[in-house]
Amino acid sequence: MSNEDITLTAGDAEVTVTPGNGGRIGSLRIGGAELLRQGQKFGCFPMVPWCGRIRDGRFLDGATVRQMPLNAPPHAIHGTARDGAWSTARDGAWSTARTSESEAVITYDLVDPWPHPGRVTQAFTLTEDAFSVTMSVETYEDSFPAQVGWHPWFNRNLGQEDVRVDFTPAWQEERGEDHLPTGRRIEPKPSPWDDCFGMPGGVDVTLTWPGQLELKVAGREEWVVVYDEQEAAVCVEPQTGPPNGLNTHPRLVTPIEPLEATMTWSWRRL
Repeated sequence: MSNEDITLTAGDAEVTVTPGNGGRIGSLRIGGAELLRQGQKFGCFPMVPWCGRIRDGRFLDGATVRQMPLNAPPHAIHGTARDGAWSTARDGAWSTARTSESEAVITYDLVDPWPHPGRVTQAFTLTEDAFSVTMSVETYEDSFPAQVGWHPWFNRNLGQEDVRVDFTPAWQEERGEDHLPTGRRIEPKPSPWDDCFGMPGGVDVTLTWPGQLELKVAGREEWVVVYDEQEAAVCVEPQTGPPNGLNTHPRLVTPIEPLEATMTWSWRRL
């Protein structure tokens, strides 16, 4: 199976998918303008089999306490699939299943340190004015808790004014000093954010680069993390549960019921 970069095109939109770099979306260009921050750690990476931080890297898996590596001490962050560039599926690689001019499917087999076998699939579809990604986690063996989500880094500035982020969440998860939700829901606060918000009708966030482009981030899930504390980029992260969700809002992957979510970016010129 190949893990070479994949380029999708439709009209004046172009997307690059990078199976060899954590299965991330490496580039989104619309009319020649690059919307994603460039660099090995940026673009838009999949968060799987969990999103955000796990407190102390530990989660309850049935009656067993599991320990994940503390890659954001004192916590574990953003899952296991985004890191490194692997060359074979046996080593935990994203592998290309199929591609066409505007569609691609890649897969990833969960490996150590994740304690359960499972397969992650991302399916990408590009049109002239929208890009959608569906990610699923399935197992043919043990059931296990999991989360899926995406962590895009959108360029704050496309050469003119800074981006504006607009959304109307029902609540904000109160963030403790450890950067994890306390369990309390509060009235949404103004920017700056490194926070999780609830949108029960589905994620619906609009990014506007004045005079240039409007892009909507949408999905059926009700959780979104918004991060705008960096000068270069802003992040709008749809996900199937809040940070530390393996402990507080677990979603179970079973042999008969995979976990699946879809994120769609749609845009229009201004």
